[in-house]
Amino acid sequence: MTAELAILACGMVTAVGLDAPSACAAMRARLDGFQETRFQSGPDEPVVGAPVPITHEMLGERRMAYMAAAAIRECLDALPEARAAATHLILCVAEADRPGSPVGDNARLVQRIGALLARPANGPTRVISEGRPSGHAALRTAARLLANGEAEYVVIAGVDSYLTSGTITHFLGENRLLTPDNANGFIPGEAAAAILCGAAKRGAFQLAGLGLSREPAFIYNGLDEEGAHLPLRGDGMTAAYRDALAECGIEMAGLGYRIADLIGEQYWFKQSALASIRLVRGAHGFQDIWSPAESLGNVGAAVVPVMIAMAMTAAAKGYSGGTPVLVEASSDSGACGAAVFSARVQ
Repeated sequence: MTAELAILACGMVTAVGLDAPSACAAMRARLDGFQETRFQSGPDEPVVGAPVPITHEMLGERRMAYMAAAAIRECLDALPEARAAATHLILCVAEADRPGSPVGDNARLVQRIGALLARPANGPTRVISEGRPSGHAALRTAARLLANGEAEYVVIAGVDSYLTSGTITHFLGENRLLTPDNANGFIPGEAAAAILCGAAKRGAFQLAGLGLSREPAFIYNGLDEEGAHLPLRGDGMTAAYRDALAECGIEMAGLGYRIADLIGEQYWFKQSALASIRLVRGAHGFQDIWSPAESLGNVGAAVVPVMIAMAMTAAAKGYSGGTPVLVEASSDSGACGAAVFSARVQ
């Protein structure tokens, strides 16, 4: 089913660029959008974050709608015929239970985006509230819509922000933010990104395999005896890798490179390394791994569209780490996703 889906265009709003070309160029150059924010981790210790450089008077749901609409508009402008077609919208947002989520009402957010874009999608709109791996679930839905002929085009958009007072307070309390006193933490960021999906054609940037799974030993799970954490073996991400690779018929060593949502904490690096080690067979060459978090921090539900846009742009401009590329993401609750993309139809 996934072989029917190709990525036709992309759009981005990030801390290092307000469109996809500038954001991808900045991330390729290893620039970052990190700066001191108005939040404090202690006396005279501002929290470092990666805010999008738009007016600070635009906050919360209104800010998310503006960012998402800008990314979707850029995406659709690249292929004008998609505007007039029955284009479905799949919107990826923060987890429903995440403290301080910038989106109070998903339906209202969709309405705000629609008003800004003057009806960007003629087809139904779906909302996926799974945080970082939402984009992988959206790919599965988009592939089904295209394969069944229910849509000619599907826009997958992700928008999220960790730069809210409720979110910062919660993760500071959990000792999970990067501060002078905590090296094992992440930098909060925000972003929006969108990708336009359509029928696969020769030479397109095509989805070749997709895997979804769940990690029982998720970060700080506390599920072992006396509240201890279950040891991480990488079962969830390994299963997601295995399914994605099996669908496109290649081995782990056959990947050109990977892009992962390595937000900064040690757990995520270990998880990705374990999945690779458990699946690789025999000798293989250097396999690079990229992460948008190096420039953007933790951008939550926007990260999968961001990573796909990175990979697509790199393939188009000839600086990718090889082909095919595997894009992975996982959530704090253990949801794992892996998708393999090829720059050519197999």
